[in-house]
Amino acid sequence: MSKQQDARIPYLAEIERRALWLATWTIHNANHIRPAGDVKVGGHQASSASLATIMTALYFGALKPEDRVAVKPHASPIFHAIQYLAGNQTREKLENFRGYKGVQSYPSRTKDVDDVDFSTGSVGLGVAQTLFSSLVQDYVTSHGWMQGRPEGRMISLIGDAEMDEGNIYEALIEGWKHGLRNTWWVVDYNRQSLDAVIREGLWSKFEQMFANFGWDVVIVKHGKLMQAAFAEPGGERLRDWIDACPNQLYSALTFQGGAAWRKRLLDDIGDQGAVTKLIEKRSDAELAQLMGNLGGHDMPSLLEAFEAAGKHDRPVCFICYTVKGFGLPLAGHKDNHAGLMTPDQMAGFQTARGIRAGHEWDKWEGATLDADDLQRFVDQSPFFAGGRRRLSAPAVPVPDALTFPAPGNKEISTQMGFGQILNELARGDSALASRIVTTAPDVTVSTNLGAWVNRRGLFARESMADTFKAERIPSTYTWEFSPKGQHLELGIAESNLFIALSALGLSHTINGERLLPIGTVYDPFILRAADQMNYACYQDARFMLVATPSGVSLAGEGGAHQSISTPLVGMAQDGLCSFEPAFLDELAVMMRFGFDYMQRHGEGEGETGDIAERSWLRDETGGSLYFRLSTRPLEQPQRTMTPELARNIVDGGYWMRKPGPNAQVVIAYTGALAPEAIQAVGMMAEDRRDVGLLAITSADRLNAGWTAAQRARENGHGQARSHIERLLEDLPPHCALITLIDGHPATLAWLGSVHGHRTRSLGVEHFGQTGTIQDLYRHYGIDADGIVRAAQAMTAGRPIRYLRAV
Repeated sequence: MSKQQDARIPYLAEIERRALWLATWTIHNANHIRPAGDVKVGGHQASSASLATIMTALYFGALKPEDRVAVKPHASPIFHAIQYLAGNQTREKLENFRGYKGVQSYPSRTKDVDDVDFSTGSVGLGVAQTLFSSLVQDYVTSHGWMQGRPEGRMISLIGDAEMDEGNIYEALIEGWKHGLRNTWWVVDYNRQSLDAVIREGLWSKFEQMFANFGWDVVIVKHGKLMQAAFAEPGGERLRDWIDACPNQLYSALTFQGGAAWRKRLLDDIGDQGAVTKLIEKRSDAELAQLMGNLGGHDMPSLLEAFEAAGKHDRPVCFICYTVKGFGLPLAGHKDNHAGLMTPDQMAGFQTARGIRAGHEWDKWEGATLDADDLQRFVDQSPFFAGGRRRLSAPAVPVPDALTFPAPGNKEISTQMGFGQILNELARGDSALASRIVTTAPDVTVSTNLGAWVNRRGLFARESMADTFKAERIPSTYTWEFSPKGQHLELGIAESNLFIALSALGLSHTINGERLLPIGTVYDPFILRAADQMNYACYQDARFMLVATPSGVSLAGEGGAHQSISTPLVGMAQDGLCSFEPAFLDELAVMMRFGFDYMQRHGEGEGETGDIAERSWLRDETGGSLYFRLSTRPLEQPQRTMTPELARNIVDGGYWMRKPGPNAQVVIAYTGALAPEAIQAVGMMAEDRRDVGLLAITSADRLNAGWTAAQRARENGHGQARSHIERLLEDLPPHCALITLIDGHPATLAWLGSVHGHRTRSLGVEHFGQTGTIQDLYRHYGIDADGIVRAAQAMTAGRPIRYLRAV
């Protein structure tokens, strides 16, 4: 160890003590001192304690400003304590831990005020995020956009039980494919989980697995005290015993303390010679200190490990042996995961730390070093010296309209139209096209990204030629890998897709370079990665999700490939703006809006307040987008896209046929069922000329605007009106609404509540089956005849005569 590191050890030891105290006190205050609420507050004193040394070594010894860290969720209190010492967190928020507007239970980019790099909480997802964030950094670097900024390491602090999460291993495979660099995963190997003690020998499985994927594996097991003892006569016997000791026994003896250690060691390896002398020359306290000196709690050992790994860019997995609850009365007990120190235990801990009553929140209370020197050391630590590290990037200009080939009389699906719009963008050299990056879980061709990839190529840090092209084998797709490629190829794992979108969609704050990611996926398989999608949105990552094909319109594939609930997911997912177009010109408007919407951050950016006043949507804050597309080809309307029509499409709906003053029925449809809705209106219009046809382009935005307008009126904005309220306001009270979607009917069932109209909602509630589109639509009652039958039932007493469809 260098002299510089030697000089840092006393400061780091003091910071570790203060971080552990503040984290433990924060949880205690919330549970025992702050006025009680209705439910348990909780916290994780033991899980925080096991990472106190590791996090201190990283944040104040090893990290640089360009590094990014995903903190183990249950170590949130240690993280916030460290940020408090660095001046990035307030006492008021610590005092309100897990309370309203206080520090969050788990680190949150969007809800915490301190310098959170990646949100964590849904275990395992922050781990995979660091891997994909490193790949995104490679992407930005390879495109020449880092502008002299140094590359950082993407670091995850992982609980060993968290390693059970399957998405971690899916991510490992993808990292290996793409030549992962600059990634550290630091495993807090305390060998305890929520319910149990970790299985024996798990560390060796980790070691083998990571090595198989090209990672360096660094095991930090024995601290300097242990290493010194091993060098004494009899020390090898002690080392062998420690290495062979079962996890449960080691935890139990740690909890029992020095006397228990002495009895067990003497019983197992005492020899009335060198080993016995090694044990007996130490007091109970010294023996407990020795046996607790695992590598993950030994500052010099950690600094050495991090310094050595910092000399190269290979991915590294550190397996750091620790004790759960280290330094607390709870240390080692198998029930300590959700356990809390009692007031008596806390009083004893406070006394031992030299903390005066009333000074519990003082930054350097009880420190043995000068407070000014300590604060100076913290402020000058490289990670904190430059202040907050969240970056920004200018918006990429978006054209007034996106172009696509004129369809003429040709029928075209929204999925095919999506490919055509991207292909037109790929032809040019606009700033927008250069910042788009596409990705898909092995469905690039089947989601119509092929033309884009043909023109823009696949991304890899090293160029690779298309072997089929080199061998002169004809192929529709000429795909070459290069550092300038703009498609990130992924394997069949929707989890990886959404974590990749999360990483790509945060590039403007992590790398200071804006990317506009587009991810395609089969619509029903969104649910395979619903947690990852929610995680990406919770972090406020910005991306465009294109899900296709959707619904039972994918008739021949059967229920396994047909989606039902995804429109409801689009409506319910915060941070995700959902659209379902029927026609290509609608999709072009939505995508143009989407590229702008993805880049908006806060009031005053992007489009301004008149949007909110018109639709009562939070459009000024922006977000991500979800387009639910179909493979069903439709005849395209011959019309001019006026500014008013474009605005209505974005706001969520427009009249395809405006109802007359005596309308008895309005058909409100979404997406691929447009032909059935149009046909049904034509059938009913034989004797009912006032029938209306409402195109719903976004049930999500209509519903959100309506809900927000109601809230605005309740808060004193009496004139607030949402887009759907204006669309339906002229309908007579007796008019019935028939809603229609190739998805769950609840998506549009709320429309009748807007002005109190009777409503019949048609859709799909059960798993689909194979057949033709006509077979399935007839089966589910969403064909033209089914629509008319529903209208007849809704207008009983006012019969509708119609010509049955041929």
